[in-house]
Amino acid sequence: MNQTAVDKEVFKAGMSQLAGAVNIVTTSGIAGKGGFTATAVCAVTDSPPTLLVCINNQNELAMVIKENKVFAVNILSANMEQLANRFAGMDGVSMEERLSIGDWRNLTTGSPTLQESIACFDCELINSVISGTHSVLFGKIVDAKVNLGDNPLLYYNRNYGTIEISD
Repeated sequence: MNQTAVDKEVFKAGMSQLAGAVNIVTTSGIAGKGGFTATAVCAVTDSPPTLLVCINNQNELAMVIKENKVFAVNILSANMEQLANRFAGMDGVSMEERLSIGDWRNLTTGSPTLQESIACFDCELINSVISGTHSVLFGKIVDAKVNLGDNPLLYYNRNYGTIEISD
């Protein structure tokens, strides 16, 4: 069956209705350091613990992560909208300058992890698959830190928001 793809603008409008957690993906190594904002992050398996991140191949960090072979995923809390915008390139600073705001520390791989994040996962890149304009990066989680209690920053209908969960 060879059907044509749905119109790009219809696809984008429909995907804007898919709420996603806002994350900052970082890397540091021989190829450089920096980070970007991502909502295309999800768990793959818990044995071994693995997640995936999608990144546009035009993003300068795509090749940097592939060369460094490490990255960290930092899940943002509801009060981190300014940081999300910074790592989305909204203020025009360089990849390395983006890390000048926030309390960034290293776990195992050397990729910066945000101390105030809801959780952070330190990963070794185990596979990369190119699909159209993006790469899907698979990371084996080698270290993690969890800070319970904060509400997540979400992205829905091209706007930030959150949900409150009560115990």
